[in-house]
Amino acid sequence: MDVALGGTFDPIHDGHRALFERAFELGDVTVGLTSDELAPRTRHVDRYVRSFEDRRADLAAELDRLAGEYDSTYTIRELTEPTGIAVEPQFDVLIVSPETESGGERINERRRERGHDPLEIEVVDHVAAADGERISSTRIVRGEIDEHGNLTPERDGRESTRPE
Repeated sequence: MDVALGGTFDPIHDGHRALFERAFELGDVTVGLTSDELAPRTRHVDRYVRSFEDRRADLAAELDRLAGEYDSTYTIRELTEPTGIAVEPQFDVLIVSPETESGGERINERRRERGHDPLEIEVVDHVAAADGERISSTRIVRGEIDEHGNLTPERDGRESTRPE
């Protein structure tokens, strides 16, 4: 099967890894990575997003590891529109998180308008951090958690070992 997913992936964390792993379980993967112009428009919070090239390098490193584990291939493509690559006819499955499921439905509407079969939408649940809240890139950037959902020293009551 040809599997699509998309996002900003800045920084990559265990929630993203769950999406990637499910995608590789299903087939060959194409990841749409938001362009520098699109990334700020798709964020639900106002924060800095690293450059496309930096995000692409980190994403490729993650996908290289997983592709080998699953004996699958992957492609990274630049997303310039929110519905991105998934409206193209070659894809069978779209991997989404719970908050992006409605976007998957909009993609299927556009596919139907173009005469393409709808995608199977595979919803991958969030991954919880140590505090029970979901892991997110924004929480990582804010310094609340690390990429695996561990609370930072300031958040779990330990004193910071970082210099002032």
